[in-house]
Amino acid sequence: MEQILIVEDDMTLNNGLCQALKDNDRQIVSCESITEAKEQLLLGMVSLILLDINLPDGNGIDLLKEIKEKSPQIPVILLTANDTDKDIVAGLEQGADDYITKPFSLAVLRARVNTQLRKIKPDNNTGKYVDETFEFDYNNMIFTAYEHQIELSKTEQKLLRILTDNAGITVKREALIDRLWTDGAEYVDENALSVTVKRLRDKLSAQEKIKTIYGIGYSWVKENG
Repeated sequence: MEQILIVEDDMTLNNGLCQALKDNDRQIVSCESITEAKEQLLLGMVSLILLDINLPDGNGIDLLKEIKEKSPQIPVILLTANDTDKDIVAGLEQGADDYITKPFSLAVLRARVNTQLRKIKPDNNTGKYVDETFEFDYNNMIFTAYEHQIELSKTEQKLLRILTDNAGITVKREALIDRLWTDGAEYVDENALSVTVKRLRDKLSAQEKIKTIYGIGYSWVKENG
């Protein structure tokens, strides 16, 4: 599932962006400051960022620079009320993938967002993960490990998809719990995640592939990585 992070302090515009970009296969996360955005980025899972330049606790360009240093693969579209060449050039030089000047058409913004998302997920459109040992066909729910087909529960399938879609990236426990148990339950025992990870490891014989980052979360080890 795609996750779009919106960093915009104008609440009316923020809400409008959330509604305009809403989709069944997409999660929208809204922030109104750099501080909130950094907290959300620590959870991982972000597919694309819409970033306002002028924020109450700092300059969006500085956050852009930090994002691109740590996670250059995440596309960032700048939202700016400044249409001078200086502001636009500064953003592009720090790695912005696109920019749009306020006021703007939501239809145009949606098109630009979709363009950036298509660039980063050509391999995911097949709904498959394949390496030398494993083959996971998420569309048809066929999971093969060491040439043997494995039966996985729905929760195990969701966990595996999140990990392989973010191969090489540590996914925080909090983010996994939030994504796996979205039935509105007020409380989920954190031990449930540990148990699910163990069962998935055992079923796939993936003890070396699903890595525990102690005190933080889990990572699917990339090939040659």
